[in-house]
Amino acid sequence: MDLLLDKLYNTNELSRDELIYVLENLDEEHTQKLFDYARRTRDRYYGNKVYMRGLIEFSNICRMNCLYCGIRAGNSKAERYRLSEEEIFECCREGYALGYRTFVLQSGEDPWYTADRVVSIIARIKKSFPDAAITLSIGERDDDEYRAFFEAGAERYLLRHETASKSLYERLHPGASFDNRRRCLWVLKEIGYQVGAGFIVGLPGQTKQDLVEDLLFLKQLNPHMIGIGPFIPHKETPLGKEKAGTVEDTLVMVALARLLVPDCLLPATTAMGTLHPRGR
Repeated sequence: MDLLLDKLYNTNELSRDELIYVLENLDEEHTQKLFDYARRTRDRYYGNKVYMRGLIEFSNICRMNCLYCGIRAGNSKAERYRLSEEEIFECCREGYALGYRTFVLQSGEDPWYTADRVVSIIARIKKSFPDAAITLSIGERDDDEYRAFFEAGAERYLLRHETASKSLYERLHPGASFDNRRRCLWVLKEIGYQVGAGFIVGLPGQTKQDLVEDLLFLKQLNPHMIGIGPFIPHKETPLGKEKAGTVEDTLVMVALARLLVPDCLLPATTAMGTLHPRGR
């Protein structure tokens, strides 16, 4: 185990079999060594800096029916909302005055926000706040729409791959395509976006081998940002009575991601803050 962790720290590489061995045999002592190596790597690339993002969740209406998500289309008890372009802009105005220089526009997959509407929102924000970056997190779109958003001024796009297991993905995302999800990420990179991917830890039916595939996919994709959070069951979903993921398991995956993709940005996620007072 010491040899493998040393190799990971020094080369930022491990094979599939080596990663499986680490996950299956990690004890408390070696977990702390893993965390220490991850902290050293973060310090080498970022020191003690934390980058703040102004997150604007502008719609919780979604056409998708992902089994774990509280805003899934099938949840009739969700209190739905949409922000207008003016309301989104006012959020940016307030955030800019507070010092934010990145705005993350995030929503469910809400078709009311057509490509033209999204382009109009982006263009207005960039015109008023030209030194602010715009990140989109609005799900799967046509390639032409991704290009239009980029040309309008959006620099970054977040699209978590959720899980690198095709069988698990398709079971949890009825009607969605595992292959298209991954294809979208490559298209976004090709267009020129700084791309964010990521996955959920502790999904029902997820194995250690599945988690290793997540790490290997991220190593291959080499995204600018990696969002990793624990599975948290939502009572109004089909997985509402399943066991939650843990902070401990999630931290192990965050540390491994840091070492495999050393220059990535790793966000402090809402889900971690939900599970533990100091989760973030």
